[in-house]
Amino acid sequence: MIYHFIVNPRARSGLGEMLWKQLEPELCRKRIDYQIHLTTKKKDAGKIASEITEDGQEHMFVVLGGDGTLNEVLSGIKSLEKVTLGYIPIGSSNDFTRGTGIPGDPFEALDTILSPKRVEKMDIGVLKREGKGRRFAVSAGIGFDAAVCHEVCVSKWKRVLNLLKIGKLSYAVVAMDRIIKDRPVKLELTLDDGSMKVFERTYFAAFMNLPYEGGGFKFCPDASGSDGFLDIMVVSDLSKLKILCLLPTAFSGKHTRFKGVTILKCRSVKVVTDRALPLHTDGEPSFLSKEIEVSLEKEKLNVIVE
Repeated sequence: MIYHFIVNPRARSGLGEMLWKQLEPELCRKRIDYQIHLTTKKKDAGKIASEITEDGQEHMFVVLGGDGTLNEVLSGIKSLEKVTLGYIPIGSSNDFTRGTGIPGDPFEALDTILSPKRVEKMDIGVLKREGKGRRFAVSAGIGFDAAVCHEVCVSKWKRVLNLLKIGKLSYAVVAMDRIIKDRPVKLELTLDDGSMKVFERTYFAAFMNLPYEGGGFKFCPDASGSDGFLDIMVVSDLSKLKILCLLPTAFSGKHTRFKGVTILKCRSVKVVTDRALPLHTDGEPSFLSKEIEVSLEKEKLNVIVE
């Protein structure tokens, strides 16, 4: 089978191109049958994945980039169950690797892909807004966390901290600023069992397929990509000062002990807020919305994890 390498050369401020030049000789040495697909702009990875999978056949993808590149690929795949995915992480957050146990070192990740020991059938989420859906592997969100993702994408901090090799701190830097600016909203969740949960002063809701988002915040410690459920975290009815104090505890998952942090499980959920809020899927920002649906795809994705 041909390995389709989808490479974002601009990932991590240009580290993607440098690493590919180091990894490619290993493929040649091992006489691996592969094709290289280099992205040049936003949405290229999704278009590449779509074109490759149009034939309805089984394919092997290897994504070299960050969680954003992976998210684009997922949204382009025609049939999830016919794709086996390998991932070489070089982004600034790398929450997908944290949540799956995929090696964080690019060279170890390549060895794992070429000589896999375990392939896991992984749940993939989808966030729908006005009838249009976007998939996610790690998480989706509405409110504060989505606003942070959007600002990080355009912030000078991310590039500076990437160059210092501490890019994941860009999320923490922006988060401290955003929590001061954002206003809480009324949020209603209607779960797949028919029950409704109402939160009067909500800052955000995160819909987690894996435990981590935002560069290592362990928002839902028990989230699993293979259990057939989404984990939801809602932060509400807290003062801004208390949220700022709680943020550091989220790196270890200890924030879940505190009043104002609610954890739920479901297969699908409808979300309504009284004001349009930012959205994200795997850290990729989307349009503002007051009403969304979040669920799991029927098909699972085959992911090389070790």
